[in-house]
Amino acid sequence: MLLNERDTDEGLLVSVCDPEDLGETFENGDVSLTVEPSFYDGAEATEEEIIDSLSRCSTANIVGTEAVALAVEHGFVEEKNVLELDGTRHAQLIWM
Repeated sequence: MLLNERDTDEGLLVSVCDPEDLGETFENGDVSLTVEPSFYDGAEATEEEIIDSLSRCSTANIVGTEAVALAVEHGFVEEKNVLELDGTRHAQLIWM
């Protein structure tokens, strides 16, 4: 999985995606998501590194079957809040 961390005025912004989804566009009805390399491309990361990053972030965008499954498995995202798109999954995380 690819991991990108950015420090913002609002805190740590994290993006995680499955490598095969990078640059692709997925749709479901009126919803369309393009996995923009400028936002989602990052370093290859282990599951442990991604879990650590998600535990420290303020906001996260997660794309891909594997990446979203990891976030759900570790309690960062509830399954009922995951968007199913044509060919992949997407979730957002915001800590308040």
